[in-house]
Amino acid sequence: MNNYRLLIQYDGSRYKGWQRLGNGENTIQGKIESVLSEMLGKEVEIIGSSRTDAGVHAFAQVANFKTEKDFAPAEVKAYLNRYLPEDISVVEVTSVPDRFHARYNAKAKTYLYKIWNEEHPHPFMRKYSMHLTEKLDVAKMKEAGQYFVGTHDFTAFSNAKSKKKSSVREIYSVEVFEEDDFIQIRVRGEGFLYNMVRKLAGTLIEAGLGAIAPSSIPGILESKERVQTGRMAEAGGLHLENIEF
Repeated sequence: MNNYRLLIQYDGSRYKGWQRLGNGENTIQGKIESVLSEMLGKEVEIIGSSRTDAGVHAFAQVANFKTEKDFAPAEVKAYLNRYLPEDISVVEVTSVPDRFHARYNAKAKTYLYKIWNEEHPHPFMRKYSMHLTEKLDVAKMKEAGQYFVGTHDFTAFSNAKSKKKSSVREIYSVEVFEEDDFIQIRVRGEGFLYNMVRKLAGTLIEAGLGAIAPSSIPGILESKERVQTGRMAEAGGLHLENIEF
């Protein structure tokens, strides 16, 4: 049995997220599986490291699939890029040991959130950032972000759809910085609940607007009440930046 690891980039603007739905239509996973199934002559399932939401993008999604057929990694890469839509790109294909599993072997994930904080819209980045006209206080956002670092129960920052048995997650770092005229939030952790990064980013935005005090974050975490968190940041501003194994 051959096991192939894929490094994938995609613009998630027109897709319903990574995870294949019932009919496999209009999801990243569904599109890739459809092309691979044509190549292999039978249905195949790919395993993704992160189940990004509808409208979320990826600089470095990782997935793997197994097949009895023996292809050179370059053949797989060329075939996928030939038949996939232009907003999905397979950057790299490598052969990996049979035990490699893109989801279970992931040690850390990093997400990047981009905010365009100007009065005028950004026509070229409107699908890849959240536009806010009210000025954000970056210092307050930085202060608020540090309260998320560590191991916490993130029930308050998850969506009701989340089916994870435990809501406890460890966040390794939260950075808020200005770069390329954007305010950006980088969150690195062991893993994330459904909608967790967008809820976290939304709460940092509320802190930056003065709507909540940074020091209130520990109380929100302890409350486990979703209504106490800030707005959920728009999907388009979120990018899966890196996965570590």
